[in-house]
Amino acid sequence: MLHASSALAALAVLTTPALAAGPADDPHDHTSGEIVVTGAMPRNRQDALSGVAVLQGADLDRAIRASIGETLEKTPGVSATSFGPTASRPVLRGLQGERVRVLSDGIGSIDVSNTSVDHAAVVNPLLADRIEVLRGPQSLLYGSSAIGGVVNVIDRRIPLTVPGEPVHLGAVSTYGSAANERSLAATLEVPLTRNWVIHADASHDKSEDLKIGGYALTPALRAEALVSAAGPSDPDSDIDFAANAAVRGTLPNTSARTWTAGAGASYINDGGMIGLSYTHTDSLYGVPIRFATLPGEDQEAPRLSLQQDRIDARAAINAGGSVIDKLTFRFGYADYRHAELGPDGSVGTTFLNKGFEGRLELAQARHGAWRGATGIQFSNRDFNVIGDEAFLPKNGTQQLGIFTLQQFDLGAWKFEAGARFEHSVMIAQPSAAQPQFFSGTRKFDSFSGSLGALYEVVPGWKVGLNLSRTQRAPAAEELFANGPHAGTAVFEMGDTDLTLERATSAEAILRGQGRNYSVEASAYYTWFGNFIYDVRTGAVEDGLPVYQYRQGDARHYGFEAQGKLTLARFGDWQLDADALADLVHATISNVGPAPRIPPLRLLGGLGVNSPGWDIRGEVERTTAQNRTALNETPTAGFTRVNVEIGWRPWGEHRPLSLTLTANNIFDVAARRHASYLKDFAPLAGRDIRLTARLEL
Repeated sequence: MLHASSALAALAVLTTPALAAGPADDPHDHTSGEIVVTGAMPRNRQDALSGVAVLQGADLDRAIRASIGETLEKTPGVSATSFGPTASRPVLRGLQGERVRVLSDGIGSIDVSNTSVDHAAVVNPLLADRIEVLRGPQSLLYGSSAIGGVVNVIDRRIPLTVPGEPVHLGAVSTYGSAANERSLAATLEVPLTRNWVIHADASHDKSEDLKIGGYALTPALRAEALVSAAGPSDPDSDIDFAANAAVRGTLPNTSARTWTAGAGASYINDGGMIGLSYTHTDSLYGVPIRFATLPGEDQEAPRLSLQQDRIDARAAINAGGSVIDKLTFRFGYADYRHAELGPDGSVGTTFLNKGFEGRLELAQARHGAWRGATGIQFSNRDFNVIGDEAFLPKNGTQQLGIFTLQQFDLGAWKFEAGARFEHSVMIAQPSAAQPQFFSGTRKFDSFSGSLGALYEVVPGWKVGLNLSRTQRAPAAEELFANGPHAGTAVFEMGDTDLTLERATSAEAILRGQGRNYSVEASAYYTWFGNFIYDVRTGAVEDGLPVYQYRQGDARHYGFEAQGKLTLARFGDWQLDADALADLVHATISNVGPAPRIPPLRLLGGLGVNSPGWDIRGEVERTTAQNRTALNETPTAGFTRVNVEIGWRPWGEHRPLSLTLTANNIFDVAARRHASYLKDFAPLAGRDIRLTARLEL
């Protein structure tokens, strides 16, 4: 078993020489968005061998929301779980949960958001400097479970450079009308000496119940509820089916309040750096109600009270040797807890999670066309659920991974190869009062590898192909779940006999850019063996629908495409058109369509820009999803129209920017097929948002 003491000892060994050695590469210096810093080696985005997206600057201001899932909703290949405005995780290429790693500056969020879709990820888009999304084999550097991809939220909590001014201040404030959302976040960096810099930040976000376009329930469920209301009443039930059918305009139990506070300090000189930070997060939020529509169904309105205390450390040594160019160490520890509260404030179920994660990367010295990096990653999680609705036993997960990435740059040709070995141990330790749970240990050894090439056909145009073979160990939730979960209003059942999930993938890339245009497209096909999925069985336990984890062969394929074209220039102004499209198609052999797969999405925009202004309108069309899994309902398509105006009063590089957006102008009812609660909880209706950002 891995222990925190060994990780801290490793940090002590690394940091001693770092004090004599200087500034680390700073991802915040790469303001163009063309440099991708997530991964063992920074690289130009145009040279990535699989899909990459970077959100920063004005793009981030337009997209920013309280949750990471909603912030990334318009990124190609990304959907969201949409379990209310606060608990919304990204869905990458139709994959979610354990298959998508959400990182905070390169280290996992160390929460329980992968355990269930009603659990918010403890990452803060309000304090993000940039957000990077990696899809495909390069995500293997962060764990074999990240088959779908990696989302890395990068902030400045551990400073990587010493500011050139006496005080560096940043602030962002937003208001959103759909939930009467008010948020404010601020960061402060102060150089104490030429080598020491301290950082402080805080944020506060408060919102009311979400306004929606139309009814909460789909037409089919409204009809079902009205039939139940007209039938014989149940004296033992206080559910008003007619009232459930009538809920419209506002989504009950979705208000939220979240605040964070953090501080960090770094010592930086010419040979490296060492830094440490602390963060506290406190949140109280509701999850949408899964309204009962049939007699015998249960209906709860839980609110979640969440706290996390987290410590992060970073050290870097610029060795500059003939073998090792640089050593980087990252470590994070978090103590997480949340309680699911009933309407009277009583605690129904409590989730406790303590964990740490660390990674050591050795970047090789470049030798001609060859460079690379090799590293080790370790993590430990102790997890427990306490209460009448504990659907998991006390369990622990330890993982140790070894990885390498090698690159060869031959000018027009670029080659890349990667490999990862991971050892995973899951231990279930139920109490004597929990005979329904499995007790014992499961161990897995997984091997993954990738190989790719990129060729510059003509200047500005590149084509690439990568192949990967990935193995993923099942998560503790997939193995050990067996009980009712109030947050998702389902009865979850795992399978202790699950084996390694295997994925063989091929992805083709096309990128082109010139003075007046840019285009990027990727197409992928994945053959899954022992694909782990959950399906609604049709049974009901404790008044809740039963969802069972199973395995089978599967096929996933799809594409993402985006482009931008400058139509005209007049003075300091230019007229641009842009578009994106993405699609996922997934089938489980001998079963049918995989559950919760997003349908085809198309988005087109037209805008005019100048150093002081950005004015843009867009139309987003999400088609209907009629390829449904067993006992899954279809989802109607929808079209949303959005308009935005950005203003920089003192010019492009001055400290203040204001962004006004009108989203879903026509207040249409929109539902995401990737959401467990799509039939009960539509997306936000008309939302007028104002965002102000200040950098001094």
